[in-house]
Amino acid sequence: MLTPILAAAADAVVTTANTIQNVGMTGSLHIGLAAVGSAIGVGIIGMKAAEATGRNPGAAGAIRNQAIIFAALAEGVVFFAIFLAK
Repeated sequence: MLTPILAAAADAVVTTANTIQNVGMTGSLHIGLAAVGSAIGVGIIGMKAAEATGRNPGAAGAIRNQAIIFAALAEGVVFFAIFLAK
C-alpha cells in the first residue's frame, strides 16, 4: 500500500526538479535562500537589540552600534551568494 504512494511522490519530485531546471531557477535559488536567512537574522538582531535596550536604557548607544555591525555581517552573506552565483 505504501509503495505506490512513494513511487508517485518520487515521480512528483523528479517532475518538479525538471520543471525548475527548464525554467532556469536553479542558479538563483541559493541567492533567495541566503536573502531569506539574512532577513530573518537581521530581524532577530533588531528584536534582541530592542529587548536589550528595554532592559538597560543606559547602554542604548553601545547596543545600537553592535546591532548595526552584526546586521551588516548578516547581510554580507547575501553578497557572498550573489558573487558565487555563476
